[in-house]
This record gives sequence, C-alpha cells and structure tokens, in this order.
Amino acid sequence: MTLPTNPRPQIGDRIIDNSAPPDDSAVREWIGPQAFGHWAELRNWIDEFYPAVFEPDWLYGGKNRGWSLRYKKTKAFTTLVPEYRRFSAVVVMGGAEREKFEERRYVWRPQLVKLYDEAKTYIDGKWLTLGIASTDDLHDVTALLTMKRPPPSRG
Repeated sequence: MTLPTNPRPQIGDRIIDNSAPPDDSAVREWIGPQAFGHWAELRNWIDEFYPAVFEPDWLYGGKNRGWSLRYKKTKAFTTLVPEYRRFSAVVVMGGAEREKFEERRYVWRPQLVKLYDEAKTYIDGKWLTLGIASTDDLHDVTALLTMKRPPPSRG
C-alpha cells in the first residue's frame, strides 16, 4: 500500500490510494503515533467489550472520502476514519439512541452536546463525527457506543 503522492498532505486528508486497504503500519504513519494510540485503544475496546460481534470491514469511498473501517452487525455500530494526523469515529444515532441521549443530555460533556445539536438529522438518524484527540474524546465515543448497543453480558 502506498500513501498518497500529494507532496504536502493537509491535516484531515484521507487515505485515497485504492490499490489495497491500509494496514496498521500505513494507518499509523498517516494519522501519527498519538492518534494511532487512540485508534488502537478504541479498536481494542470494541474487541474486548463486543467479542466476536463485529468483523471490521475496510470500505473505500472514492477519492474524496478515501478509506474507512466500518464496524457493523445488522446495523452500523461505528466507522473509524483515518485522516492525516488525526482520526474520527462516526456514530449514527437512530431514534432510540437520540431519545437516550436526550434523557442524559446534562451528563454529557458540553462539546459532545454541541456536536450532537449541530449534527444534521437524516432519515436514518443523526450522524455524529467525533474527532478523537484525547482520552476524553475516546470516552465520549465508548459511552455513545455502549448506549447505542450495550455490550453482551459476560457469563
């Protein structure tokens, strides 16, 4: 896998080489070591709390959207988007999730509530794109995902 040939990638640029899905080393090189630490932590969290539930699937969205890593069973769970020097997690909030979010509205961090309020609502729900730059951002995503789909009981 080769990274884009643009000599000066800009923050937020996507991986657009469609010859093959990016592997961990390509993702690490593209998003940077700090963002990759959060990327790996979120992937490990999903594997730990949802064992054998999801088979992550690399999707290529064309030269504008590039590669993203989707976690889906029957409904979308989350999609991770590697961007130059950062990454984002997309969480689609359907009607039931929006109701739960509103019930806990004053528990969430103000930044998350603002993002939620500003997100456009489509027929299938609100699409929240959360940039992951800190442990707090990571916590927001895991809390949203746990609310969206509680982990299977470990017994």
